[in-house]
Amino acid sequence: MRKLIQIAVLSTMAVTGAAWADIKIAVLDYQMALLDSDAAKKYAVDSEKKFAPQLNKLKALESDAKRLQDRLMKDGEKMQQAEYERLELELKQKARDFQVQSQDLNEAKAMADNEVLQILKPKLDKAVEEVLKAGNYDLVIDRGAVVDVKPQLDITLRVIERMNQMR
Repeated sequence: MRKLIQIAVLSTMAVTGAAWADIKIAVLDYQMALLDSDAAKKYAVDSEKKFAPQLNKLKALESDAKRLQDRLMKDGEKMQQAEYERLELELKQKARDFQVQSQDLNEAKAMADNEVLQILKPKLDKAVEEVLKAGNYDLVIDRGAVVDVKPQLDITLRVIERMNQMR
C-alpha cells in the first residue's frame, strides 16, 4: 500500500513538473510602465510649469513666515507688547494662508493627475494586452510581488516601448 502511494505521488509530481515547464511567465512593474512612458514624462514637465506660480507663492509665504518667526525668537523680548502681538498675528495669518494655499495646490494637482491617469490607463492596459498577446504568456506577476527576477522575464520595458508607440 505504501509503495502504491509513493508511485502515485511521484507520478503526480512528474505530471505537474511537466506542466510547469510549459508555462510562460512574465513580470510587469505596472507603475513603472505608467510613469516611465513618454506621455507621463511630458505631463510631469507640463505639470511642473503649470503649478510653478502657486508653488512659488507657497515658498514665498514659507520664507516670510520663517523670517517673522526668527524675528520673534530673536527680538521678541526687546519688542513692545503691541509690536510683538502684531508680528505674532501676522505669523499666524501667514501660516493659515500657507495651509489653505497648500491644500488648494494639492487638490488641483491631484485633479490634474487623475485626469491624465484616466487618459493614460486605457493606453497602458492596451499596451500590456498587446505585449502579453505577442509573447503568449500564461502567467504575469506584478513586480512588487517578486523578490528577484531574471531581466528576460521582465516585460516592463516592452510595455513602455509599446505604449510610447501608441498615439
